[in-house]
Amino acid sequence: MPWLEPVTLTGAHARLEPLAQSHRDGMVEAVKDGELWNLWYTFIPTPEKMEAEIARRLDLQTAGAMLPFTVRDAAGKIAGMTTYMNVDAAHKRVEIGSTWYAKRVQRTPLNTECKLMLLRHAFEQLNCIAVEFRTHFFNHQSRRGIERLGAKQDGILRSHQVAPNGTLRDTVVYSIIAAEWPTVKAHLSYQLEKPRAE
Repeated sequence: MPWLEPVTLTGAHARLEPLAQSHRDGMVEAVKDGELWNLWYTFIPTPEKMEAEIARRLDLQTAGAMLPFTVRDAAGKIAGMTTYMNVDAAHKRVEIGSTWYAKRVQRTPLNTECKLMLLRHAFEQLNCIAVEFRTHFFNHQSRRGIERLGAKQDGILRSHQVAPNGTLRDTVVYSIIAAEWPTVKAHLSYQLEKPRAE
């Protein structure tokens, strides 16, 4: 029996459900909001490549290397993608990554709640010993977001990958370990409950 099984996670601001090809049209609409594929330091699919990207993620799921999710907002509209990836079942570790959101939901409670639900499932249902986050050195918005979650920087993998534009990516690695989860959970729950400044 696989360690990671498809699951639906539901909160007040977001719903995470198993990725499916039937979500393609909604994904195309979401990725067009902000033309997210133009960010040079990320790997976000263009509308034309969305079907292939969904197929790639589902193939990795079949191989036991990824568990991809469709992200829906509170109204049920598709808002992006996220995944458990770099799955290490033997050592009970996953990375939360390959995440992107439509511009309309960026800087809203949606991302905080998605991370809270994914972390809760990882630590409380999958009994993970650590959850990783990785991002491009120059993706400062992502780095700040990961640090706000309470993740700590493990290090930087220099010249780690070749980006689509041919540049070399330095990858910043963060993690939350099981012993830190109760404090991180309290912090994220507080962030979701406190009034947000307009």
